[in-house]
Amino acid sequence: MDGDFVLDLEDVNDSVEHVEVMSLSFPKFNKALVIDTRSNSADGPLVCIMPMVGSPQERIRSIQKLREGFPRIESLTVIPWPRYIESLVSLGVWDRIVGRLAASGHTAPEDVCNALLRDLRRMEKAEIADVLSGDNYHTIWSANA
Repeated sequence: MDGDFVLDLEDVNDSVEHVEVMSLSFPKFNKALVIDTRSNSADGPLVCIMPMVGSPQERIRSIQKLREGFPRIESLTVIPWPRYIESLVSLGVWDRIVGRLAASGHTAPEDVCNALLRDLRRMEKAEIADVLSGDNYHTIWSANA
């Protein structure tokens, strides 16, 4: 399921360290990790798992709806992650995300990120189990055809 996708790790790390709002999407199980490093007097930075959407504009609308007290999002970086969740950890991207949230003023970045990482691993594992069992999947070509 990891495939042979080209991934520019330097660009990913640069985005994690510098952009204000990003969506790290996991097309294998239709979820996205949304990171908004902006804060105001009432709310700090946000990191959460959301369903995948059809376009960057739709993602911007979903974030704006969730964070009504914030100014309009000027740009959104979307990073498709075609690899396993564990590769985020092994390639050092996850530590950069935690560090970026800490630098942005998140009050408990390690606790929140650890919980989200557990959830992402669980979702990925459930999707792999569905693939193997055939749940939510159907055969395109039958052996009897």
